[in-house]
Amino acid sequence: MRMVRKPLLIACLAAMIGLAGCSGSHPGAADETAGTTDAFTPGAPLAASFTDAQLSGMKGIAENEYLQLFVDDQTGAIAVRDKRSGDIWHSNPPDRDQDPIASGVNKDLLSAQLKLDYYNRFGQLQSINTYTDSVAHKQIAFEPIPDGVRVTWQFGTAERTAADLPLMLSEARFKELSGKLDRTGQRALTIAYKKDPDKPVYVRNDSALSGLQLARTFKAFEDAGYTEEDLQQDTEELGFTQEKPEARIFLAAIEYTLDGDNLLVNVPVADIRYPEGFPVGEVSVLSFFGAGGQDDRGSIFVPDGSGALIHFNNGKTMVPAYRQTVYGTDLTMERTEDAIREQAVRLPVFGIIREGESAFLAIIEQGASVASINADVAGRLNSYNYVYPSFQMINKDEVTLQADDQHRTLPKFQERPVRTDFTIRYAFLSGREASYAGMAQYYQQYLERTGGLPRRQTDRETDGETDMPFYLQLIGSIDKKKHVVGIPYRALEPLTTFEQAKTIIRRLQERGVHRINLKYAGWFNGGLDHSVPERIAVDRAVGGSRGLREFTAFVREQGISFFPDVAVVMAHSGKSFRESKDAARTLRGVPAAIYPLDPALGRRDVGRSPSYVVSPRLVGSYVEGMLDGIAAYETGGISLRDLADRLNSDYRKRRTIDRAESESISVRALQRIHEADLDIMAEGGNAYALPYVTDITNAPLASSGFKIEDETIPFYQMVIRGYIDYTGAPFNLSHYPNERQYVLRCLEYGSGVSFTWIHEPNYKVKDTDHHDLYAVHYALWMDKAADIYREVNEVLKDVRHERIVAHEKLDEGVFKTVYESGMSVIVNYNGHPVTAEGRTIEAESYVTGGERS
Repeated sequence: MRMVRKPLLIACLAAMIGLAGCSGSHPGAADETAGTTDAFTPGAPLAASFTDAQLSGMKGIAENEYLQLFVDDQTGAIAVRDKRSGDIWHSNPPDRDQDPIASGVNKDLLSAQLKLDYYNRFGQLQSINTYTDSVAHKQIAFEPIPDGVRVTWQFGTAERTAADLPLMLSEARFKELSGKLDRTGQRALTIAYKKDPDKPVYVRNDSALSGLQLARTFKAFEDAGYTEEDLQQDTEELGFTQEKPEARIFLAAIEYTLDGDNLLVNVPVADIRYPEGFPVGEVSVLSFFGAGGQDDRGSIFVPDGSGALIHFNNGKTMVPAYRQTVYGTDLTMERTEDAIREQAVRLPVFGIIREGESAFLAIIEQGASVASINADVAGRLNSYNYVYPSFQMINKDEVTLQADDQHRTLPKFQERPVRTDFTIRYAFLSGREASYAGMAQYYQQYLERTGGLPRRQTDRETDGETDMPFYLQLIGSIDKKKHVVGIPYRALEPLTTFEQAKTIIRRLQERGVHRINLKYAGWFNGGLDHSVPERIAVDRAVGGSRGLREFTAFVREQGISFFPDVAVVMAHSGKSFRESKDAARTLRGVPAAIYPLDPALGRRDVGRSPSYVVSPRLVGSYVEGMLDGIAAYETGGISLRDLADRLNSDYRKRRTIDRAESESISVRALQRIHEADLDIMAEGGNAYALPYVTDITNAPLASSGFKIEDETIPFYQMVIRGYIDYTGAPFNLSHYPNERQYVLRCLEYGSGVSFTWIHEPNYKVKDTDHHDLYAVHYALWMDKAADIYREVNEVLKDVRHERIVAHEKLDEGVFKTVYESGMSVIVNYNGHPVTAEGRTIEAESYVTGGERS
C-alpha cells in the first residue's frame, strides 16, 4: 500500500530542516542503505576457534601470545582473557540480569555495547542502544577480521505500524471499502476502526492494531485499492493532518582486534548511518567494560587535571556523576554566561583498578579531540562502578527566528559528522603494575614507542646542570584607558621594560636563583592583548626592537632560557584581524567571542571587550608570520600561550573545521615551530603537544575536586617527568593558603617553582581589563620566592631529570613520591605532626629518604 506523506508541521518546519544542515551526501549520513525497508541479514553464524569453561556461551574467535578474545553471538558481548594472569575482562557485567537496582532502559543498557544519542526534527535528544533496538530484534551480524571480529547492528525496524493507516475514515469511505472486501476483510476493518458516537466518522483503534490483526488490516486496504489520492481526499474532507511515519533505521559497527597485549576497539564513523533529519549527536562505547560490582574493591581512574580516583561504592549517588571533555571546552560551543573553572583533561586516558588484582588502562587513539570521559559509582542507576568514553559526532546549538513579534527557537546542527574514527586501546595490567603508578608507567612507555614524548635529557647532555628551573613570567605592557585634558584615549602602559627585566633578573641572581626560565609576555603588537602575529612589531613602550636585541644578548650571557610569549589561537580585534572573516564561527553563524571573566560574579562580563576565537584555517599562516618576525632576534625559544592549551572548531557554512581537524592543524603548527629549532614553552600541555615542548607552564597540579572524586593523584606528572620540565600556576596568583602548602605540592609533584611579576607597583593594573594581575609587584615577592626556590631545589635537584616511579597515600594528607633513583619524599599537609613508615613528619613539612643508585 502506498500512502501520501502530508506534513504535520507548519511552515517553520521547513526552516528548521534547512537549519539542520545534515546532508545525506557524506559518510555517516543517511543513504539508501540506512533508509531501506529490506530485512536485516544477520549473516553466517560465527564459528568458534576455541572455548573456555569459565565463559560459557561465548565463542573464542581470536588469540595471540598474550590474549584471547571471546564473543557472545547472541548478545554481542565480548570478553578478553589475559593468558599471563588469567584475568577476564567483560564488556558487560556477567551478572547483570540479577541487578536489583537497574530497571527499564538502565537495565537494557547493561547489555549494550554502543549507545547512540540522536536528535529529532525539533532538536530533542533521544537514545538508542545495541540491546534494546538491535539485539532484541535479532539485528546483529558478525564478520571475522584479522586478529578479531567486526560486529554490525541495525537499530530499529522498517515494519509498518498502525500509524501507517489513515487516522480517520468518513462513513461513506468506510462503506465504500467494506463493499469491496470479503467477510475476512470486512471483519478486519470493523476491528481496526470504531464509530465515533458524536461524529459521522470512524476513528482508528490503535489498541487493537498489532500482530496478525494489523497485517489483516493492511491487506484489507490493499484489497480494497485504497490509494494516496484517497488519503488526500479524506484528510481534506475530515480536516485532519497525517504524516507518514519514517522508518528510523540506524546502522553502526565495532571492530575488535587483538594487538599484542592490547585490545583495540574501533568504531568507524563512516559506518554510522542515520536517517536524514535525525543526526547522531554522541556515541558512547563499551560503557560497562570491566565494571566493578557492589562487592568489589577498587577505583576508577579519571584524567581530571593531574588525575583523580573515584573509589568503588563510595556512596556518592547524590552528587553529579563524573563527565569531562578531553582537552577542555571548545570555545565555539561555549555560552556567554559560561565560566568554567574546572581543571582541563590533558591526557586522553581512563581506567579501572581492581584492588590487589588487576587493572586496565584505556587510551583514546582516535577521536580524543571530540571525546568525553564519563564515570559513575554503584547505587545511582545500577549496581556497578564504571567508566567509558563518549564521542561527539555532530554538535547542536539553537537559533532564534523572529517574525511579527513572535520568537521561535530552532535547532542548528553541525553540517557534517567529524572526520575521525573512534578508537580506544585497552591495556591490561596485573600484579604490582595494577595501580595508577603502573598505569602511568605503561602510558609513558606507550608514548615513547609512538613518538608521543620528546627524547629524554640527561645531566650529561645539559652540561651537568642539575638545578631545577625557576619559572618567571614578566608582563611587559598592557592596554589602558588614559585621559588628556579630560579626553579619554587608549595607550600602552609599560609594566616591565626590557631594562627593568634585567634589574629583576640580577636581583634574583643575587639571591642565588640562577636557573631561570623566563616567559616574557606583552612585548609586541600592542601589549599583553596583542594583535594576531601575522607580523611582529616590538612595542616601543617596553624598549622596541633595539631593546629586545640587547635583552636577548643579556639573557644569553646569563645562561637564562628566554621564551617571548605569543598567543595564536585567541585574538583581539585590530587592524590585522577582522572578526567577520578571521574569527571562527559558532553554530549560530556568529563570530565566537569570549568575554573576560568577572571573578566577583563568577560569570563572563559582556560589558568588557571580548577576545575572539581564531579560525583554525589561519593558525598556520600566523605561525609562519611569528617565525619570520622573531627569527632576527635569535631568542632561542618561544612561549605559546594557547596553542597547546585550547582546541576549537570553526562552523563556518560550507567550510566547517571540526575539532579533530583543528587538532591536526595545531600539531602541524607545533611541528613547524619545532623544526625552526626553537625551544617551546607551552601553557597547559595537551597530549598532542607533548612531543614538541621543552617546558609546560600552568601544568595541572591538582584535580577539579569534583564531589564524586575521592583522591587527587599526580598521574600527569608521572607520565611526563624526565621528558618535559613543568610548573603549575604562579604561586602569587594561586589559591594556596600559604607557601608551605605550595612547597609541599612542588615536592610531591616534582614541579618547578613559578611566579608572575611586574616591575611597576600593583596599582598600575587598576581600572584595566587585567585586574586578575593582583599582587604581582616583584619587590613584594623577591625574598620569599628565593626562599621557596632554594628549599624546593635543594630536594629536587638531585632528581632533576628523573621520572616518578611510585606514588601513594600513606595517611590523610600524607603522601609519598619515589623517583627512579630510589630517592623518596614524604610530605605532610596537615597542621599537626604525623608518623609514617616509622618516621615523624612535622606539621606542613616533609622528609626525604632513599639513595641515588
